[in-house]
Amino acid sequence: MLNLGHRASVCGGVTSHTATASAGFTPTGRATATGTATAYWLREPGRGELRAERLSPPGPDEVLVRTLRSGVSRGTELLVHRGGVPVDQRAAMRAPFQVGEFPGPVKYGYLSVGVVEEGPTALRGRTVFCLHPHQTAYVVPASAVTVVPDDVPHRRAVLAGTVETAINALWDLAPLVGDRVAVVGAGMVGCAVARLLAQVPGVEVTLVDVDPDRATVAIALGARFAVPGEAPRACDSVVHTSGTGSGLRLALGLLAPEGEVLELSWYGDELVQLPLGGVFHSGRLAVRASQVGRIPSGRRRSTSDRMALALRLLADPAYDALLTGESDFADLPAVIAALASGELPALCHTIRYAEEA
Repeated sequence: MLNLGHRASVCGGVTSHTATASAGFTPTGRATATGTATAYWLREPGRGELRAERLSPPGPDEVLVRTLRSGVSRGTELLVHRGGVPVDQRAAMRAPFQVGEFPGPVKYGYLSVGVVEEGPTALRGRTVFCLHPHQTAYVVPASAVTVVPDDVPHRRAVLAGTVETAINALWDLAPLVGDRVAVVGAGMVGCAVARLLAQVPGVEVTLVDVDPDRATVAIALGARFAVPGEAPRACDSVVHTSGTGSGLRLALGLLAPEGEVLELSWYGDELVQLPLGGVFHSGRLAVRASQVGRIPSGRRRSTSDRMALALRLLADPAYDALLTGESDFADLPAVIAALASGELPALCHTIRYAEEA
């Protein structure tokens, strides 16, 4: 069994390069005086490593961020890890500060929380969220960071990108008072959607998953729970987040006539089969995609507004139910390999960096 508490040069098929201080960077520390940091790279599908990154001094409208925590997105990041990004979607799937190209070598990730060490006075010393890959320190435009409210712990703040996706989903779904809604798939996004739905007056939300242990998480989020065979029927709408064809087929089967499935899963290069010859037509059912890359038409909000809202909502301690494990940054290559193999079960696994406040 993989022991994530120990560092190894090769573990689970993933190479971890640990450099010495003389090489100009420290795997778990802040940027050194030579202007370098350490980043996680996917060298090729299934094989990750830590690499030195040279940092340029921040310009007048830039910030130097020292990372405190980052989070691993089990869905998208593990799809990238296995090399599952289709060729025709590689441009669309680029992360804001991605370096390299799919399938690799590529530096990918987007759940990072750190403290601003250099930059505009108003930001210096503030804890911020940024859609940046896993890296001990980085320089980005000041406009790319969002201040974390004082009442949001920085470990919980890594969920901002996930809650942002859930906000976009509710803007797409527009649930009405008294609606019966099922959320199929109790992963990070599904759980965040369930929490938001549970706070809409009169909405009856059920979180559906094949893992009965997710019942405890559902209760913490204020939702009901059901395994697939016990999921409620005649739902006004269903939000699908499981990333599986079987989950999407189940979601269609839970709808009332003229109901709609809001599809948040992204399947990469996987083909999905659906039974469209029966109740789909007679029941006038619908499947509609929701994707965080675009704010729904009619919503007069910017992406900055949406991110700031996500961070404000994270003052809610119920979201701690999504934080199910943590490891040191130096162990990240082995952690991602263990998450990908299923050896390490988690909703959101967070990564600790040295000198965490």
